[in-house]
Amino acid sequence: MPRLSEIARHTGAAAIGLAIGGAFWGLYWVPLRWLAGLGMGGAWPGAVIFAGAGLILSPLIWRYRAQIRANWWALVSCGMLTGAAFSLFSTAILMTDVIRAILLFYLTPVWSTGLGLLFLGERLTVARGSALALGLMGLLIMLGLVAGWPVPRSLGDGLALASGVVWAVGSLRLYQGGHIAVPLQVIGFVGGGLVVTLATIALGGAAMNPLAGAGALTTAIGPVLILSALIVVPVLFLTVWPATVLPPARVGLILMTEIVAGVVTAALFAGEPFGWREAIGSVVIVSAGLVEVLGHRISVRAVRP
Repeated sequence: MPRLSEIARHTGAAAIGLAIGGAFWGLYWVPLRWLAGLGMGGAWPGAVIFAGAGLILSPLIWRYRAQIRANWWALVSCGMLTGAAFSLFSTAILMTDVIRAILLFYLTPVWSTGLGLLFLGERLTVARGSALALGLMGLLIMLGLVAGWPVPRSLGDGLALASGVVWAVGSLRLYQGGHIAVPLQVIGFVGGGLVVTLATIALGGAAMNPLAGAGALTTAIGPVLILSALIVVPVLFLTVWPATVLPPARVGLILMTEIVAGVVTAALFAGEPFGWREAIGSVVIVSAGLVEVLGHRISVRAVRP
C-alpha cells in the first residue's frame, strides 16, 4: 500500500501537469480562429483538430487495439463525455462571445463539487470552499459581468454551458476509471470529440461552402498535423492523466489556468483589453488553485501517522 507521502507527490505532479495543460488550452482559440478565417465555419474547425489528433494517435490505436476491445464500453461512455465537452466548447467559441463562452464553461467547478459530494463521498472542506469562492470571484472580476449574468441567450451560450456540465461528468468518469490506461482514455477522448463534432455538423453546424472548405482543408492539413503532434496530443495527456488521479472538483479549479492564459494571449495577439480588472482576476484565479492544492497537502499531512 503506497505511503501518504507518495500519494501526495503523485497528486502534486498531477496538479502541476493539469495547470500546464490548462494554460495551453488557453491558446486553443488561436487555431480555431485561424481555421475559421480560412473559411471553415460552424463546428468544422473543431472537427479538423480532432481528426488531426486522431491521425497522430493512430499508432497507439493499433498498439492498444486489444485493450481497446476489452474496455470498449468504458472508453465509449467516458470518451463521449470528455470529448463532447471540448467539442461543444470548440463550437461555442465560434458561435458566441468568447467572454460568455468562458464564463458559462467555467461554472464547471460548481458542478464538479456537487458531483464529488454526491458520488465520491467528499466533504466540502474549508480549503475547497475557499478555492471555489476564489475561483468564481476571480472569474467575475475578470469578466466584469459586462455580458450579463451567465444565463444562456443563444445556441452558442447553450453549448458553452452544456460543455461545462458535460466536462464535470466526464472528469468524474475519468476519476472512476483510473484503472484504465491513460493512452486508452486519450484515444476515447479524441474519438468521442470527433463523433460529437461530426454529429453537430450533421445537425446544422456546417456553415461552410464545400469548394472553399476543400481549399481550406488543403491549406490547413499540414499545420494541423504539426500542431496535433507537438501541442494538442501532449496537452490531452496533461489533461486526461491528472483527471484520472484527481477528484473532479480539483480538476475544475486547477484547469482554470486556461482563463488566465486565454485572456493574456488574447491581449497580446488579438488586441483584446488587459487592464487592472483582468490582472486582479488572474491573481485571484491563480490563488484559487494554490488554495486547493495547498489545502490538500495540509489535509494529507494532518492524517499522516
